[in-house]
Amino acid sequence: MRSLLLSLSLLAALPAPAAPPDAEASDPARLGWMKGAPPPAERTIRFADGSYADFPAWRWSVAHFRELMPTVQVSRGLGAPRPLPRAERGDIDGLRFTPLGGGEPITWAQSLALNYTDGIVVLHRGRIVYERYFGALTEEGQHGLMSVTKSFTGLLGAVLVAEGRLDPDRRVDHYMPELAASAFGSATVRQLLDMTTGIRFSEDYADPQADVWQHAQAGSPLPKPAGYQGPRSYFEYLQTVQPQGHHGEAFGYKTANSDALGWVIARVSGQSVAELLSRRLWRRIGAEQDAYFTVDSIGTPFAGGGLNAGLRDLARVGELLRNGGRLGGQQIIPRAAIADIRRGGSKADFEKAGYAQLKGWSYRNMWWVTHNDHGAYMARGVHGQALYIDPKAEMVIARFASHPTAGNAANDPNSLPAYHALAKHLMARR
Repeated sequence: MRSLLLSLSLLAALPAPAAPPDAEASDPARLGWMKGAPPPAERTIRFADGSYADFPAWRWSVAHFRELMPTVQVSRGLGAPRPLPRAERGDIDGLRFTPLGGGEPITWAQSLALNYTDGIVVLHRGRIVYERYFGALTEEGQHGLMSVTKSFTGLLGAVLVAEGRLDPDRRVDHYMPELAASAFGSATVRQLLDMTTGIRFSEDYADPQADVWQHAQAGSPLPKPAGYQGPRSYFEYLQTVQPQGHHGEAFGYKTANSDALGWVIARVSGQSVAELLSRRLWRRIGAEQDAYFTVDSIGTPFAGGGLNAGLRDLARVGELLRNGGRLGGQQIIPRAAIADIRRGGSKADFEKAGYAQLKGWSYRNMWWVTHNDHGAYMARGVHGQALYIDPKAEMVIARFASHPTAGNAANDPNSLPAYHALAKHLMARR
């Protein structure tokens, strides 16, 4: 049963050990996970028994999901990659800043270790000024984006809205009659995009009865146990979601919203989120590598957390957004879609969610909007994955991480001020 519950919707969302080993001690290359032919039993990682989610084995898993579970390709096409010019700098590792909440200043390099960074690249004005890889990740490797995936799903939704193919004021059941009897049916597409739906969906990973575990069980590609009568796919699960509260009252971060949006996108476009992402982004940005989604038992891409990609390709998407959706003289993404994300959502709705470290932020089209003086916005993943876009500083940061704690509150204190400090540093030293 444990293996069925540990699907991609949780991906190591088990309670972290009381005192997890630090980044150096948990380095998967140093520990030798999955090395050998075959690897020794104590260094073997499997999806079926849940060992992939145990820390520190987890740090190897996030860079090797395709070897552990079924996936679907996000093709980059057959064209040559578009090179990213380089102007690397040696003054970033020593940059000092004060973490959120105060305390002694730390350096940029220290923050990477504190947050179990697996890879990070910084673009300034379209040039790579900083790039590092750690642990199991290499420049030719791919890494799980976790909930950064939601922002890609939201971006596709925003594109369809900007093109007039998806009406944000229509109810979800207008597009998806199958969801009419669920809590989603009476929500508008806009409420789905901004996660202000009134649905019952607990993401309390410590509670074995939480809805997120049922979602995980439905989406697991592994065989269900004898006697199991529940939903057997993401589509089936979404039809069972019940109401709680009222639509449009408050922001509530719930993964089921992203999967429901992925279904709407597939119905409206006639393509899965994997196919649409390939055609609208990956084939057009000059990506170096194919990306891929993890899938459920019927091949449905996990729109809430299953995307995996190369680090520089993630940065390429950020640079495209920073430039208003234009690349090489072509408008790849409608400018209106990006402008709508940058405007942000309701700060009052967001405040009700109680994110103490994100005061004054909002959420729009499944993107996190800081509303700071640089107009920065970002995509966020539960173990420290991030795509941070700072328009004023002309900066993009793409980061992969494998923090042992499932929650951004564990890494935000050493990440968010680092990003802003670097933005100001780059602006001051052009």
